Amino acid sequence: MEPIIAPALSLLFLERQQSLLPPPNLAAYQQAFTAPGPTALRVNRLKAGADEVPENLRDQGFDLTVVPGIPDAYSVPAAQRRALTESDACRAGRLYIQNPSSMIPPLLLEPQPEDWVLDLTAAPGSKTTQLAAMMRNEGRISAVERSRSRFFRLRANLEQQGVTNTRTYLRDGNGVGRQLPERFDRVLLDAPCSAEGRFSVADPAPWQGWKPKRPRQLQRQQRRLLASAVAALKTGGVLVYSTCTFSPEENEAVLDDALKRFAGALEVEVPPRSWANANPGLESWEGTQFDPQVKRALRLLPDGLMEGFFVARLRKTAPVDSETD
Repeated sequence: MEPIIAPALSLLFLERQQSLLPPPNLAAYQQAFTAPGPTALRVNRLKAGADEVPENLRDQGFDLTVVPGIPDAYSVPAAQRRALTESDACRAGRLYIQNPSSMIPPLLLEPQPEDWVLDLTAAPGSKTTQLAAMMRNEGRISAVERSRSRFFRLRANLEQQGVTNTRTYLRDGNGVGRQLPERFDRVLLDAPCSAEGRFSVADPAPWQGWKPKRPRQLQRQQRRLLASAVAALKTGGVLVYSTCTFSPEENEAVLDDALKRFAGALEVEVPPRSWANANPGLESWEGTQFDPQVKRALRLLPDGLMEGFFVARLRKTAPVDSETD
């Protein structure tokens, strides 16, 4: 079956995606670009029990579906999105609207209640609030965001969701590793990216501004942030790197660079769990062969509900030079 064509996307972009996405996933991606799919939500365990929110929503007429493999995650049809955002449960912070793919990086980080966790580019706080719920508001989370407007949105979301174990910092994440070396038990870096996995006709700015050079421009920032994250992580600690884009320049190439830069001190771990829409990381791209460990990363493919995402779990095995740039 021929994939649905999204004419607003450039032919150059579509040709690139054809080399990265299997036909069924490419069709799902292009369909989601023009027509919104189901809306997903996560029950906030800091404010509600596991069954309380789903039962309440079903009583109100919501057609709720369990998202397989992701705790406390559900979806409702696209037609019910507005009603969901206006529901008492949403307004009170008993749920958080979040795509299931976005929930996977915290799940792979596996934060423990006694940990000190760094969320290096935290706004708007979807993953920060998920981490806090997984930790039952115990331990400590340091949430860093450099954009002032996004920083205040982060703080508002933390307050609404009842998060009390998190301190927020308005600062550039590039300097954290140098200023706080070997400090954190776990680090989440959901890096700024080209957001290709989330392109939508409803939000034209990201895809209208897409050019082939854009991923390589972002790659420089991602490499610096990942180096900072590695330096800030304790030896023996776990780091999760993720993006919501398909570009190998922002995903596998960034991992490959870190493995070379921190040779002998960093390894990519096999994820402790996987999902039906997950493919392994690419072995190569445009003639460049990546470190074999890069295959252990997950490429989360769009399937009509889950957006495109990339996620890798890393372990720091030895100290590194904290003088990152």
